[in-house]
Amino acid sequence: MNPSFRPAPEPAVRDLASRIRRLSPSCGPVRLVGVDGHAGSGKTTFAEQLAGALGGAPLLRLDDIASHEELFGWTGRLLDQVIEPLAGGRTAHYAPYDWRARGFGPPRPLPPAPVILVEGVGAGRRALRPRLALLLWMELPREEAWARGRSRDGEEQREFWNGWVPAERRHFADDPSRPFADLLVRQGERGYEVFPGPAGTAGPDHSLTHGDGPPAVC
Repeated sequence: MNPSFRPAPEPAVRDLASRIRRLSPSCGPVRLVGVDGHAGSGKTTFAEQLAGALGGAPLLRLDDIASHEELFGWTGRLLDQVIEPLAGGRTAHYAPYDWRARGFGPPRPLPPAPVILVEGVGAGRRALRPRLALLLWMELPREEAWARGRSRDGEEQREFWNGWVPAERRHFADDPSRPFADLLVRQGERGYEVFPGPAGTAGPDHSLTHGDGPPAVC
């Protein structure tokens, strides 16, 4: 297979992308969309497909903002390096963290595109929510998500996961994201399904789900 080939986004993802394009900017000229969920819940795969449906929208991975020393204590760095410049209509510059070398690399530019996706555990934290146009939550129970993550990363990352799980528990106990999600995303046998989230901000006029289960709306 051609390594540059990417399958077309699923219908529910295309519909969600269309809805996002119609949102009002939330961070300067940018429609900032958060993709949150437990580690191992499929955020990265979904966000990549959504970015493709949005014509190659920039994708900011919170793994680049966090570090071994600050698994969740990166709010100030995100606000200073990314949110404040974008809110002013300027290009942001953030230093991505190298998890193998255990250090931050050279600054990477992030221009204020019409839509920017922020993907990672904590994308819906309270300090970021006022700047989000939409918050998506990957609907997968935490124990199942963590089991998937451990299986994906293998024995090499066992020690990391042993520290990560209690840290994630503490984070979401103090600063939960799911109660504030506009939409819930679930990966089913027939593809992604999108449902109204606890925040209840989605209207009933745009079906997003293509598959079994209750109708999803946006």
